[in-house]
Amino acid sequence: MGRIIAIANQKGGVGKTTTSINLSAALAEKGKRVLLIDLDPQGNSTSGLGIDKDEQNTIYHLLIDETDASDCVRHHVWKNLDMIPSTVNLAGAEIEMLDIPRHEFILKKKLRDIENDYDYIIIDCPPSLNLLTVNALTTANSVLVPIQCEFYAMEGLTQLMYTIQLVQKKLNPSLQMEGVVFTMFDIRTNLSQQVVDSVKQYLKDKVYDTIIPRNVRLAEAPSHGIPILEYDSRSTGAEAYRKLAEEVIRYD
Repeated sequence: MGRIIAIANQKGGVGKTTTSINLSAALAEKGKRVLLIDLDPQGNSTSGLGIDKDEQNTIYHLLIDETDASDCVRHHVWKNLDMIPSTVNLAGAEIEMLDIPRHEFILKKKLRDIENDYDYIIIDCPPSLNLLTVNALTTANSVLVPIQCEFYAMEGLTQLMYTIQLVQKKLNPSLQMEGVVFTMFDIRTNLSQQVVDSVKQYLKDKVYDTIIPRNVRLAEAPSHGIPILEYDSRSTGAEAYRKLAEEVIRYD
């Protein structure tokens, strides 16, 4: 069985979807079999990989028990990279999921049929601590937390760490903190380095060496429906996600 990594942060705009897409692509580029699951009703990972938000089977249909995981997978959206897409319908899934027994474990149960097909399953979580995120944390082996280098970074991290501890205690004792990755790092500001230093002091060894820079090409790539590794393979953003993938693989 491969590793299941939830990309989570309840704050929006921290580079969560950018990390989900480009870490998945970087792992796939290294020959790993990767499945990216878009668990965010906004569906940004879906559109960011050029998938139409149509009415075919999506993560919504999977969670409300209308279909199997194998019927939701879009194969070969990029080399070695498959995806289960999302649509806005997912916003109402939480209410429908409440009627399903053991609703915190729906995603975990549904992925059993396909999890052995992949080396990595990456879950792009919504920017909130709701039932969808709980399902991701219950399913995952570990949590990777993107943190934007800004003033309120520590506040959001503290809340997320508390949630992870609750899930470990009540639902998924084997869940691990994969680590924090800093995003949108601006070398020109003292604040970015201050945030890095503060988080490293708080989390010690649970911080990736790789730091994702603020990069225009990274911001442009989703509008073309391709990862940064294809949009601008030599950009600083592409090289940063390749290095992050190497660190993730090193933990295997």
